[in-house]
Amino acid sequence: MKIDLHVHTAPRSKCSNIDPKEIIAEAKKIGLDGICITEHQVLWSTEEISELAGQENIKLFRGNEITTAQGDVLVFGLEKNIEGVIPIQMLKKEVDMAGAFSILAHPFRGFKVFGISDLKMSVEQASKKKALGFVDAIEIMNGKVSGLDNEMAKNVAEQLGLPGTAGSDAHNLDEIGTCVTIFENKIENEQELVTELRARRFSIGSLR
Repeated sequence: MKIDLHVHTAPRSKCSNIDPKEIIAEAKKIGLDGICITEHQVLWSTEEISELAGQENIKLFRGNEITTAQGDVLVFGLEKNIEGVIPIQMLKKEVDMAGAFSILAHPFRGFKVFGISDLKMSVEQASKKKALGFVDAIEIMNGKVSGLDNEMAKNVAEQLGLPGTAGSDAHNLDEIGTCVTIFENKIENEQELVTELRARRFSIGSLR
């Protein structure tokens, strides 16, 4: 089951140009089985998601991209909005209490710019990033960052033994599906999504 775990829509994510009404048709066109709508600090209601999905075979899931002082975190299974910037330790407590699942999004975005490349950061050094100790997984394939950023994330995930997910981080319609997580089992709801993520029954790929 091919799912894009990281998609933003307008107007709830002000940075996005995607009309939510268009994502079903786009998913069908490119062969996606599901999309996770992960707005910044805003969780859709189950009623809204159900209405948007309609009777189509494309599954829509709710997530949230939460801003912490140590980086952005995708969260699935947490039934609350968290406003503002919070310490990642506090977010982990919320995630653990809810039985939710957290993924550190684009953890090394831009690490090769502004002269940082001169530091020749090793995988071992990158693995010491504070946020990595407070999440369940790492986004190792993100459609909005460079190949070098994704490569570092992949190497760090392997170094730490953490699962690596993929998501387009789409803000435009034609970006959906650039990075997808491919699950072994069919997923019907968000609880099953969390279960399959925890079981690591997935791989990563692309539809574009």
